[in-house]
Amino acid sequence: MDHDMIVHSGGCHCRKVRWRVRAPNSVVAWNCNCSDCSMRANVHFIAPSKMFELQADSEEFLTTYTFGTHTAKHTFCKVCGITSFYIPRSNPDGIAIAFRCVDPGTLSHVEIKQYDGRNWESSYGQTEIASCSKPTKGTIMIDTQVQKSDGYRKELPSQNWGTHEQEVIGDGGGDHI
Repeated sequence: MDHDMIVHSGGCHCRKVRWRVRAPNSVVAWNCNCSDCSMRANVHFIAPSKMFELQADSEEFLTTYTFGTHTAKHTFCKVCGITSFYIPRSNPDGIAIAFRCVDPGTLSHVEIKQYDGRNWESSYGQTEIASCSKPTKGTIMIDTQVQKSDGYRKELPSQNWGTHEQEVIGDGGGDHI
């Protein structure tokens, strides 16, 4: 899998919630069958929270839903209802990004793995999902000056992001999107 770190932009349907995340151009996404994810058809990849930036006035358009252990913070847009990102139970130090909410042009490959959220505890121990919110060796972290208590970041200096253009290339095989 290609691990070139680039900046992905994305957000909700009405564009009131916008964000950027530094992540590889080729990601592993998780298709979870827990009660919440299965109802939303959620398929997400996970990035360290220090790689995520909530943009402009997006926070005022967010609301949060929790249930069960209340570890996961399911954020969604108050206007259109789309969950483009959230803080997952599996990785409370990370951000789960709905890969279909990433703007076109930066994801070159998405490998989808299954996560048995109906049997959460046993699935957590049998997968490598816990490591997804940990920075990989050589990862350049974002300036941590503005850490939000709600787990996501807002308005980081733009010099930390840079600009990247990426050609979209798909391999067209199997469970890959």
